[in-house]
Amino acid sequence: MAEPDRPDDRPSSRTGRLRLALRRLYFGRDTTALRFQLAVLVLDLAIIAFFIAAPLLRDQPSFLWLDYTIAIFLAADTIARALASTDIGRWIRRPTVWVDVFILATLLFPYELANLGFLRILRLWSLSRSGFLWQPLERRGLASWREALQAMLNLATFLLVVTGFVYTFFFRNGTGIEGYVDALYFTVATVTTTGFGDIVLQGVWGKLTAIVTMIVGISLFVRLAQAIFRPNKVFYPCPRCALQRHDPDAVFCKACGHLLKIPEEGD
Repeated sequence: MAEPDRPDDRPSSRTGRLRLALRRLYFGRDTTALRFQLAVLVLDLAIIAFFIAAPLLRDQPSFLWLDYTIAIFLAADTIARALASTDIGRWIRRPTVWVDVFILATLLFPYELANLGFLRILRLWSLSRSGFLWQPLERRGLASWREALQAMLNLATFLLVVTGFVYTFFFRNGTGIEGYVDALYFTVATVTTTGFGDIVLQGVWGKLTAIVTMIVGISLFVRLAQAIFRPNKVFYPCPRCALQRHDPDAVFCKACGHLLKIPEEGD
């Protein structure tokens, strides 16, 4: 008869089973895993919508309860992802993890970090770097749209971050910004270099904000245009050098010359 597990081994065994179960939920392809991933994605999108609307909801009595509820979900999700990873040390070095930890801090200390609350929208950027957002597209054969949608999300994230920054630091400061919509209006007008002139950020910091907004915004617009109008690439990792993007009719990898066997659509 096999010896029973020693008391010292039981926590490790339970942890191992828990990590395996979480790994199957977060990275599996069975029905249960796909439903779980879809539920997490829907919750993430709802949280991002809350972050966008937060400046308009901040004075509501239920705002703080929603804030802490989201903090609990985000903390649980972060811990679960850490346990589901095969290498926690490598996982924790990812920029998206640090972004999520920072967002969690702003949720746990909403008053102390109130001026940094606008950075919560970076959760949208973090989500765009996860597989949860793109797996539904890939399952429906729409993987070719990923690059354009990624560029669109990058631009949207930038617009919302700048809007939050302008609203936080230039609100009612003689600039003409009387609300969140005014800050969004200024950001879009600046990024598109329209510059109506009815809202002007005062001082050196205001000018620097406008300069950075124009330079980065135009760059993201160009990137979006490239992703939409240039010929589509297919995502297929080269077995030798791991290059991801190739021409649809590529036979050899343009980086290392390895023979590719890119499957045709419908295969």
